[in-house]
Amino acid sequence: MSAVRDPFTELAHSPAEHFKLHFYGAVLHLRERLDDAAEAFPFLIGYDDELAAGGAVDAERWAVDLARWEQEAPLRLPLRDLGCDAFELELFFTVGLAEEDARFAGVWGAVQGTAGAHRPTLGALTAWWAEPAQRSATRAALRRLLDIGLLETVNPDAPRGDWALQVPPLVWDAARGELDGLLADWAAYRPPESLPSTTSLIVSPETERAVAALPGLLAAGDMRAFVVRGPNASGRRTVIGAVARATGRGVLELVGLEFPHDPRWRTVGPLATLLDAVPAIEVELGPGETAYLPRLTACDTPLALALGRTGGIDGAGAETAVTVSLDLPPLHARRRHWEAGLGTDAMVGAFAERYRMTGGNIRRVARLARAETTLAGRPAVTSDDVRAARRSLHSRALDMLAERVDATGSWADLAAGDETMEELLLLEARCRHRERLDDADASSTGPGVRALFTGPSGTGKTLAARLLAAALELDLYRLDLSTVVNKYLGETEKNLSRVFARAEELDVILLLDEGDALLTRRTDVHTSNDRYANLETNYLLQRLESFEGILIVTTNAGDRIDDAFERRMDVVVEFRAPDVGARWAVWELHLPVEHAIDTDALQEVALRCALTGGQIRNAVLHATLLALEDGGTINRAHLHEAVRREYRKSGEVCPLR
Repeated sequence: MSAVRDPFTELAHSPAEHFKLHFYGAVLHLRERLDDAAEAFPFLIGYDDELAAGGAVDAERWAVDLARWEQEAPLRLPLRDLGCDAFELELFFTVGLAEEDARFAGVWGAVQGTAGAHRPTLGALTAWWAEPAQRSATRAALRRLLDIGLLETVNPDAPRGDWALQVPPLVWDAARGELDGLLADWAAYRPPESLPSTTSLIVSPETERAVAALPGLLAAGDMRAFVVRGPNASGRRTVIGAVARATGRGVLELVGLEFPHDPRWRTVGPLATLLDAVPAIEVELGPGETAYLPRLTACDTPLALALGRTGGIDGAGAETAVTVSLDLPPLHARRRHWEAGLGTDAMVGAFAERYRMTGGNIRRVARLARAETTLAGRPAVTSDDVRAARRSLHSRALDMLAERVDATGSWADLAAGDETMEELLLLEARCRHRERLDDADASSTGPGVRALFTGPSGTGKTLAARLLAAALELDLYRLDLSTVVNKYLGETEKNLSRVFARAEELDVILLLDEGDALLTRRTDVHTSNDRYANLETNYLLQRLESFEGILIVTTNAGDRIDDAFERRMDVVVEFRAPDVGARWAVWELHLPVEHAIDTDALQEVALRCALTGGQIRNAVLHATLLALEDGGTINRAHLHEAVRREYRKSGEVCPLR
């Protein structure tokens, strides 16, 4: 701490100088309580000289001059916004003396008569710091400082009088004006100049109007919380930052704090006030979950929450909270995000048209795609770079919830009936134009596409899903029921909500294989298990209706699926067991180019053996294995043995002679 010379006339009005004056006021008060302290603590002589040079007469006069200096300040002094009176601030700085100069720790040990006691106790401050008539006020002031998070106890299990007090390190550093960037693993500060402006936001006109109105509502002081809802990576924190900047504040970003009893919440209010920042936290709630908001102390700034589409809030200020909602961006907004990430690349229009992702995910994919381009030494970003970047992003968000299915090939790889093929091509067209169809239909529930593939096992349902993903150049993820279904009440719904939300945000095709396991018919309620099963089915019905991505459900037991699910399907494609011509085509698709099977033998197998596509594929693989063992190519004998094996597996009699 540098010397103070004529402090109340020479020191400029600033938060840093305000801190310095309070600190020296606490030192002056401490010196008046100590007799012959200079002999025991020589370091205090330096402080005596500085105070004398500054014209300090006594602590009472210093407090009067400090109050006048504060009144003359033309700018905001954060310490005054904490809502503390002069006496409470004096106690705050007294406890914090050792935070600024570690030599004061020895003073407290001597005052309290306890070797090694480096911090003042509540009992010592009450008995020693104040006059007997003021001790009740001292205890009340210390209690309030503890309640609002400006002080904390080092040993909360000790008797109250022995509580050792300290100023939370983050609060002390914020009071000094030295905090920026990452403050702790749960808090980070972003100053106003680093935040976006409201005019730079890429949002809908409705959202733009709501965001423009928020700063005025915050300035009125009637709100204790405001909420920005939307998918992950949709710009929720960006909107919060823009609103904070419009009010002249920064943002205090919070991570991992539990509602509402996490002890770190007590520090949030003082930190936000000292940093002049809006405290903001991102919360992921499942269906039916509620976040109970804590009451922030020593803070007049509302808490900002970034929430998903599900869950609610309760607690302090929830009844007056204003909500701004963000949706997946339309085509023109996606194009602006791609341009921000890739510049005026010739492909940005195609990328915006093809991939219906959130703005944040578009920016991330653009950065990853540029890195792929640089590593490959290419002059410009290609579709392959974007696909690789999207896949890298998917792996972090979806791999714990679903399994990626390789999506390659073309419709020529599927041998299906004309009717089935026609429906699949219409499904592809519907997926390509889903946004335009949604705009054209005033009664539409959204741009989502839900398709049901029904038919016997092995008729190509999963293959068709893979080929659809390849045609649309989208990734295909199969829902892993083992990671979703949970025996505990409500957990299955939460997991499903998370999977559907990620699929929407990342624009991947979600495959629900053997969907009758989840989309089962509702039953009469006879037991609690029936009731909970029906609750899961009801949730799925609602979520399917609001789903904005592409969902494919396959089943070989369509009669077990609830009728309400079928009504919500946009496209139903029936896969039938292949006829003779289709079986011939499937055999030709799967057999290797080099084989020794004559046309008559293949025609006989196609004619007499009513196998499904999956069985034909398995037979070809087994015949190939037999040929490899014999050291030659596939011949009639290999083929017949493989076909007989398929019939043995199904428990049927092979019709081949």
